Amino acid sequence: MANTPEQDLPIEENRDQSELSKIRRKKLQELQESGHDPFKSVKFSVDSSTEIIKNDFEGFEGKTVSIAGRIISFREMGKASFCDLLDRSGKIQLYVRLDEVGADSYNDFKKMDIGDIIGVTGIIFKTHKGEISIKTKTLELLAKSLLPLPEKWHGLRDMDLRYRQRYVDLIVSPEVRKTFFIRTSIMKEIRRYLDGLDFLEVETPLLNVIPGGAAARPFVTHHNTLDIDLYLRISPELHLKRLIVGGLEKVYEIGRCFRNEGISIKHNPEFSLLELYQAYTDYNGMAELTEGLISALAEKVTGTFDLTYQELAVNMKPPWSRLTMVEAVKIHTGADFGSVSEAAEAAALASSVGMEVKKGLSWGEILYAVFEVHVEKKLLQPTFILDYPIEVSPLTKRRPDDPRLTERFELFIAGREMANAYSELNDPSDQRERFLAQVQKREAGDEEANMMDEDYINALEYGMPPAGGLGIGIDRLVMLLTDSYSIRDVLLFPTMKPRE
Repeated sequence: MANTPEQDLPIEENRDQSELSKIRRKKLQELQESGHDPFKSVKFSVDSSTEIIKNDFEGFEGKTVSIAGRIISFREMGKASFCDLLDRSGKIQLYVRLDEVGADSYNDFKKMDIGDIIGVTGIIFKTHKGEISIKTKTLELLAKSLLPLPEKWHGLRDMDLRYRQRYVDLIVSPEVRKTFFIRTSIMKEIRRYLDGLDFLEVETPLLNVIPGGAAARPFVTHHNTLDIDLYLRISPELHLKRLIVGGLEKVYEIGRCFRNEGISIKHNPEFSLLELYQAYTDYNGMAELTEGLISALAEKVTGTFDLTYQELAVNMKPPWSRLTMVEAVKIHTGADFGSVSEAAEAAALASSVGMEVKKGLSWGEILYAVFEVHVEKKLLQPTFILDYPIEVSPLTKRRPDDPRLTERFELFIAGREMANAYSELNDPSDQRERFLAQVQKREAGDEEANMMDEDYINALEYGMPPAGGLGIGIDRLVMLLTDSYSIRDVLLFPTMKPRE
């Protein structure tokens, strides 16, 4: 069959996609009938990569290499042709001559399509235009692409399709591949940083009899053999703190958590979370660790403390601002919740800044509601917000000087929560009372409230040392460090509603 690469045509002139697929399937049939079924290839020995070759051309010039990847462009010039080969690390030009590879191989090569996966052996050289290339000696078709790639390598423009068909998105969008390489680098650096502080990486259950550790609606499943409902974890917190009781002292886990909540540019039902716990410290120690870890990641991954996130300049260099929630609300709204103590007075303050609150809310709940609506989005530079109300912090130590507040902070960058940390509550009697308050909320219809966890209370009764705990959303951190608008941009396979 004559080679008529459809990708050489402008997109508006391309033939119908189904017709192009039929042509490719016909080529595959011919290959199979001739005894050259590419899908029977099981191995090709690769000894180098595009990135390694380009980074050390002087060391590779004139040497023979074997690489494999996908054809992404094709330029036929009679008895010689050029194509670009894409492997994991990038693309490199192949120079294929009839008199080098032989007539049969050259004719087979001319019948290949953009998207086909090939293995190549050849010699590294530079063209007269200075482009690092491979003078092909042998080539082998390793897999046939039966569907044409989209839009002549201009990428997938349909964002919904990009997320659904990430495998295509990764082929055609170098910037997307770069995001996920950076994500992996971030994970490695987190582990390197924490391992350097003598933390122990652990694993805790994804399936739990009782969901706990955060205020969220869980996913429910059923174990047939035990005949019990189980919950996908919303947080590893309570298991990790059991390990502090057990004497492990410094532990962390990076893993998936699941919350049966809405989907937005900041939320996906399945997400990655870093949680760590350290004995004999408090939330101030966690703030120092958070600042050190995230600023080190920013500098390591981006090469600078000065980031740009969605056109916002963000300076990640420590030290970062620290404000109590009461201070932050006063600065950004003028309402001084520190000057009042009764719920009615707090409701009046909320009204003064244009916010009506439901009846029955406490002073702390109203303070938190005003903060969420009027302050969070204004915290653009890295800022620790300290001392959260006890009503929204059921696992946190109270402040000894004000029992309405807890020793808790959240870190905000670019108007988004990036980290959450406590001085951990280790008083079993106090913890039981907090759980009971959560149970009452749950019985009143709050599906996000915690359940009673008797085994966790039992663990605390054996004695847990004073400790600090920290949680960091990995996905939001990757969004910040890769300047990604949506959480879907940093998840390889975000949760999507099936198409009809």
